[in-house]
Amino acid sequence: VQLQASGGGLVQAGGSLRLSCAASGRTVRTYALGWFRQAPGKEREFVSAITWRGINSAVYTESVKGRFTIDRDNAKNTVYLQMNSLKPEDTGVYYCAAHAGLESRPYLIKYWGQGTLVTVSS
Repeated sequence: VQLQASGGGLVQAGGSLRLSCAASGRTVRTYALGWFRQAPGKEREFVSAITWRGINSAVYTESVKGRFTIDRDNAKNTVYLQMNSLKPEDTGVYYCAAHAGLESRPYLIKYWGQGTLVTVSS
């Protein structure tokens, strides 16, 4: 499985960004796809994930609920993360991830994409 993330950038607090991650590989259609982030000097943490079943299977970390929305286009093997009402504490490198099921523990994730930097200025 290969993962290619895009969409990061610099935005002011209160603004929005949309991340995309294109997945490829023979079995990727059955994998859960998700996002983790890593702020400077901190450990990588779970943000959100979704299974092939779609938006009703989505899970979020508490700090982004109501602000972030994850979605998935199975035809394109692409997962999206719409981030609204961004805060400076959302700053970090965002990593796309793929796993056999929903998984919030980064040390168990099987496949990682390269990161995309999100910077939220105050």
